[in-house]
Amino acid sequence: MIRKNNFGKIMIIMSLIMGAISLLFMTLANERERNNASDVTINIATMKLVQLDSPKEGDPIAIVETTLGEIRFVLYPQYSPNAVENFISLAESGFYNDTYVYNVQKGAYSSMGTPKKDGKVEGGLSQSREHIKRELNQDLWPFRGTVCMVNNTFERTLKQRFLGGGTYYCGSRFNILNSVKFTEDFSQQVRESSASPELAEAFISKGGIPNFSQQMTIIGQTYKGFDVVDALASLEGKDSGDIRIPDADVKIISVKIDKYSAEEENSTSVNDK
Repeated sequence: MIRKNNFGKIMIIMSLIMGAISLLFMTLANERERNNASDVTINIATMKLVQLDSPKEGDPIAIVETTLGEIRFVLYPQYSPNAVENFISLAESGFYNDTYVYNVQKGAYSSMGTPKKDGKVEGGLSQSREHIKRELNQDLWPFRGTVCMVNNTFERTLKQRFLGGGTYYCGSRFNILNSVKFTEDFSQQVRESSASPELAEAFISKGGIPNFSQQMTIIGQTYKGFDVVDALASLEGKDSGDIRIPDADVKIISVKIDKYSAEEENSTSVNDK
């Protein structure tokens, strides 16, 4: 009788232990899922799709001259201050002069801004210019013509390795987005999956890559030179690991930082679509 009672107690204790362990794992899983979510909260009621607006007089702009033509985009220092400051500093120092378009994902986007054709960063990713914390904002989305910085590093503490979370960093390289194809079926999926009808319709009418939403730091929006954006994303290339290097050399000749002037824009002939 004593042995039976002891056995019963042991079983009860084991059940309690297993229950506690299961609860712990469930808690850790929920915490990991929560921590791995995007680090920006979207409030549909206050969200403003600023990229749909035309540049205003005096807004900072970048003029990117490539071997395929010129692209102009407005910059958003008010939303991504650190990344924009880094980009402007690099541009004004001449860093981007004679650098390569090193990655072309056909029809979707092109990546550029490295002195090496294979996209590798000279000096490594430990330099301050390559270690800019990702900046996300509910007002910025990956529409066609969006300029966003390439994520290059993901850091986690020991605690975050167990509980999830971590910090993304970007640096000098940047993407100019084109667009996935918005078929009737895909457009309907976008409408059904978006909490904002306005955002869904903006993607459908303007184009872009919805799956990139709130994944990368956005620094600007193209307003002139969409023909060049199309040409860059349409380049043929060969797969090389995670990138697709263009068959033909395509380069950035220069990047000039300026202020938007309607008078100057009206007198400048830049092909646009």
